[in-house]
Amino acid sequence: MLARVQEAAFDVAAEVTAFQSAVTRSGAVVSFTGVVRDDTGNLDYMIIEHYPGMTQAALQTFTDQATVKFGLEKVLIIHRYGRLHPGEAIMMVVTAARHRKDAFAGADYLMDYLKSRAPFWKKEVSQGSATWVAAKDQDEAALAAWSLESAAKES
Repeated sequence: MLARVQEAAFDVAAEVTAFQSAVTRSGAVVSFTGVVRDDTGNLDYMIIEHYPGMTQAALQTFTDQATVKFGLEKVLIIHRYGRLHPGEAIMMVVTAARHRKDAFAGADYLMDYLKSRAPFWKKEVSQGSATWVAAKDQDEAALAAWSLESAAKES
């Protein structure tokens, strides 16, 4: 299980190819790539900040949890920091599992935790004005659904 935090851009195809070449027991590989979105048409760039030790530990915790919960053979998370422009890849998650449902669920779970609990701070810069990106209710609701699902299975 690998979680990387880096400033440099990454090659999505090369990362997925390398990941898949090391998968031997799984029948499914799922990848998701998040990109900088310009909702207003005015975004100049986004700045992503993080605290390295805290971030790396959190990402490793998320990958460990997903591995156990979904029986994943392999996980890769790459998350960038620094200045990113619209259309650039911010992050990617790749999961491998014996069956597609577990690979998809593992990736979805990781995305929800990355979106809501990973210690990254995002600032959008548009026309010389900077605004910190606030947490969204729908992201918190998606994360809460995992807790509800776990509680339902334990009942």
